[in-house]
Amino acid sequence: MEQTLVIALVGILGIGAQWIAWRTGWPAIVLMLAAGFLAGPVLGIFDPEHAFGELLEPMVAVGVALILFEGGLSLDFRELRHTGSAVMRLATIGVVLGWLFGALAGIYIAGLAPEVAILFGGILVVTGPTVVIPLLRQSSVKSRPASILKWEAIVNDPTGALCAVIAYEYFRKIAETPGATLFEVVPPLIIAAILAGLIGYVAALAIAWAFPRGAVPEYLKVPVLLTAVVGVFVISNLIEHEAGLVAVTVMGVALANMNVTSLRSIHPFKENIAVLLVSGIFILLSASLELEDIRYINWQIGLFLVALLFLVRPATILLSLLGSNIPWNERLFLAWIAPRGIVLVAISGLFALRLSDLGYTDGNLLIGLSFAVVVVTIVAHGFTVDFVAKLLKVKGATRPGMLIVGSTPWTIALAEQMRDLKAPVIVVDASWQRLGLARQKGIDFYHGEILNEATEHNLELAPYQNLVAATENEAYNALVCNEFAYEIGRDRVFQLGESADGDDRHALPESLRGRALFESGFGVEDVSERQRQGWVFRKTKLSDEFDFEKMQEKLPNAANMLLLVRDNGTIRFFTHAAKPEPRAGDTILSFSPPQARTAEELAAKKAGRKQGVQST
Repeated sequence: MEQTLVIALVGILGIGAQWIAWRTGWPAIVLMLAAGFLAGPVLGIFDPEHAFGELLEPMVAVGVALILFEGGLSLDFRELRHTGSAVMRLATIGVVLGWLFGALAGIYIAGLAPEVAILFGGILVVTGPTVVIPLLRQSSVKSRPASILKWEAIVNDPTGALCAVIAYEYFRKIAETPGATLFEVVPPLIIAAILAGLIGYVAALAIAWAFPRGAVPEYLKVPVLLTAVVGVFVISNLIEHEAGLVAVTVMGVALANMNVTSLRSIHPFKENIAVLLVSGIFILLSASLELEDIRYINWQIGLFLVALLFLVRPATILLSLLGSNIPWNERLFLAWIAPRGIVLVAISGLFALRLSDLGYTDGNLLIGLSFAVVVVTIVAHGFTVDFVAKLLKVKGATRPGMLIVGSTPWTIALAEQMRDLKAPVIVVDASWQRLGLARQKGIDFYHGEILNEATEHNLELAPYQNLVAATENEAYNALVCNEFAYEIGRDRVFQLGESADGDDRHALPESLRGRALFESGFGVEDVSERQRQGWVFRKTKLSDEFDFEKMQEKLPNAANMLLLVRDNGTIRFFTHAAKPEPRAGDTILSFSPPQARTAEELAAKKAGRKQGVQST
């Protein structure tokens, strides 16, 4: 099969699996592994090794490097204020214990040769941002355990690779020079890792100096950054194999904490690159698996996988966090969640060949075993993360929430209605004085500038899937919507429309604005004026007997529908561009004038009450 066709199929399978995961809520990694396995060894549609030959390994290696760099860019040291000690423990004590327990399980349960078990135990230290971050994105976990898992995944990926390198170099040294000791192997590797980290840090300094000063034009920033990452990875690997993973991780973390404002514009692109790389690499690796690799799996391997889930990981976490300030329910959650991903498979495949060259026959088992670990941990943790999070009470808000930017009488009235509908809601404003009404009404609020980068770390945004920008400045509202469109979604950021008496010559282009609230496109001045006239929000619950049409007959003719809330908490807005389909069980929130009820309207209201309709 032609290489171009294979590339197209890899893209279709990877992105298709991501889309199905988004629609169904299933773990995306499970679907990608299944798609690649079916396309490769089961159906034989394509063979990546045949299609790409010797290029396959460097392609995967560079992809993993870019993924680690992108993950490092998301690590801000300000997150460590509440999790720093736990992350440090897991990156030091946790690595040693995880390596020890994994190796012992490999020797005494899986029956592996000691050398193979020790090397594989080092690789098992990794958890992997490629699986942890999507898992956290799909499930709403509280910020502290989520932050610990994210930091552990990104920091321990290169650490696990180094552990494997240390083990391999020691066994190679013994094969060449019997009687060699660890002191002859470990110090040079540590020095190599330090040098690689310095290379990554210097590269980050160069980027942080050049980008803000205009030394690189805007259209070249992404190509320059990606080329720099690949260059740092390759150069560091010349010092010591797999040291490049350390270098790119340090480079990403350093850049994330240097406050390089010009990097914010490339965030959407780098996230897209990460999604494409994760999808492609998982498809390629799972399609490269051979059925012969799976035949090595026996009952001993099954017991080893069980021990990995219920003994190795829990013991590692609980012992590492002894005496820490992390609550026990969060410790137990961390002890359960440890899915493995790309780095485990890629490194295992690499060292399986090297161990075979050294004469260790069990080396071939690492390929099938690594895939078994990935599949079992992803399935076990991916399908149970919500249940375990609820059981241990570490789950965040379960109903979709609303983030309201701008504290005005109208937004506070809206926030009160959303609170009554059990939706998480918070009002953000830079003025403490304007937030006075929110404090008086008992509405959750955040005092600060929403566009300030520090807000991302001080305000937990995960519970809020919808943003409403409703300050008195329409241009500022558009700026806020543009900033958060990539994170929340373009179809989930809203602002009030242009005011009816606005000058079209000064109107902002639709492409720069969020979706306009209300089908009528009410502007900031429009809603403020109507509220001064006594307009109010009204909630109306629909039923089989009292449908949307009857509700419209009941409300004043001038009433405007704002949004509806489903029974499961899903929020749908009535906008200038889209109108949701109301159905029984929905609650409609409308903005209505204080029109006096006619006798017919009062009769309809009375009849509605008899039918069990709730209207306020």
